[in-house]
Amino acid sequence: RAHSSFWDLKPGDIDWDKILEGVSWFHFSAISSALNESLANVCREGAEAAAKKGITVSVDLNYREKLWKYGKSPLEIMPSLVQYCDVIMGNLWAEEKMLGTYVPGEVKDEKQVYLDLSKKTSEDIMNKFPRCKQVANTFRFDRPGGLSYYATLFTNDKLFVSKEYATNNVIDRVGSGDTFMAGLVYGNYKKLNPQDIIDFAAAAAFNKLFIIGDASTASVEDINKRIHEQKKQGA
Repeated sequence: RAHSSFWDLKPGDIDWDKILEGVSWFHFSAISSALNESLANVCREGAEAAAKKGITVSVDLNYREKLWKYGKSPLEIMPSLVQYCDVIMGNLWAEEKMLGTYVPGEVKDEKQVYLDLSKKTSEDIMNKFPRCKQVANTFRFDRPGGLSYYATLFTNDKLFVSKEYATNNVIDRVGSGDTFMAGLVYGNYKKLNPQDIIDFAAAAAFNKLFIIGDASTASVEDINKRIHEQKKQGA
């Protein structure tokens, strides 16, 4: 990323009116904002332009500590970008570092504890950022028995929880978060109900763990099959 053409972007370089013509969804990543302050300002410029046009704006709060090296902390940068977002995706710990929400230092490693924290954190985010309509959190843990994965979606004052998946045979973790975000966007575009949105996004992300490379090659049918198989196992 360093010193690429993307790295050198500055506010004013992009004609947002032209770029956003005919666009209905604008998504950006916290990784972009982590590279340098100029790029953070470009992200803010784009998110603000999209919001003014009534375009849905989303962010992936993917935290990479090694990238934040330009003298600003995530908490100094991200809130001014997130204020324009309709959909916020991340996890409890990234949200704490980037948006200032609170996670206790000692968290009991129990699912219900995480779900309660997800609901509380989501409520805090929505109170702080009134434009936000959905907060999605992912939970991926490596445990002695293998990897476990589930996700939540908070919207309309209610927390929706996906099925929980487990495996001891991960092929490639890279891209699982991006696949989750893609599933979230897909579910919203298809106007699925909130439970179906989070079920689809979580299944898409889990399915990516068995695909080599940084992008999913699964079809919608593949993901729906994964959901159906999980429902059968839980029956």
